[in-house]
Amino acid sequence: MAQSVLIIAESGGGKSTSGRNLDPKETFWINVANKPLPFKGWKKKYTKLSKENPEGNLSAVATPAGIIKAMEYVSESRPEIKNLIIDDWQYMSAFEYFDRADEVGYAKFTDIGKWLAKVAKKPISLRDDLYVFFMTHSEEATDYKGKRKQKAKTIGKMVDEKLTLEGLFSIVLYGKIIVNEQGERQYVFQTFSDGADTCKTPMGMFNEDYIVNDLQLVKEAIVEFEK
Repeated sequence: MAQSVLIIAESGGGKSTSGRNLDPKETFWINVANKPLPFKGWKKKYTKLSKENPEGNLSAVATPAGIIKAMEYVSESRPEIKNLIIDDWQYMSAFEYFDRADEVGYAKFTDIGKWLAKVAKKPISLRDDLYVFFMTHSEEATDYKGKRKQKAKTIGKMVDEKLTLEGLFSIVLYGKIIVNEQGERQYVFQTFSDGADTCKTPMGMFNEDYIVNDLQLVKEAIVEFEK
């Protein structure tokens, strides 16, 4: 079973940039939105997987079936890969929704929820030495008591009511931007819930409320915790 981590943040909150320090020789990037990666030198570090480039470590698949196939490929055929990033994961559901926008009824929402859960649970069947980082956007929602809360962005009330996405993960980090006393912006990961979000980590994994938004540091903390 692979270890999975859910990273939630607003657009521009530092999700993709957090992968900048992972070793590209050990990292495979599933780029759902097929956009340029936001750190210097990424084109040299990550090249598209193809028949001509079987050692490639970047794929732009966006469908649920395609993402699952890519996850299985990395687990079964690329033993050198230890880190798997699924970036802008929310677009998997969004693209399916817009592709089926003309459909009437609730079938499309049922399918979206089914595939969302299936992809989220896929790490259970992947090899033990693999770390899977799901990156997705945040949204503000209101619970049944009228309390506003930050959560992972999903499509449709049916998905929210039947599937609590964060419940499928034991590690949920939130990307934040903090301005220090000098007026400098700091991109961080929140490690504990403040009561108004769905952030969570196992007790004792992190001592600080905020850490640098660096997936390499997150992975090292997980490895140390698992000893």
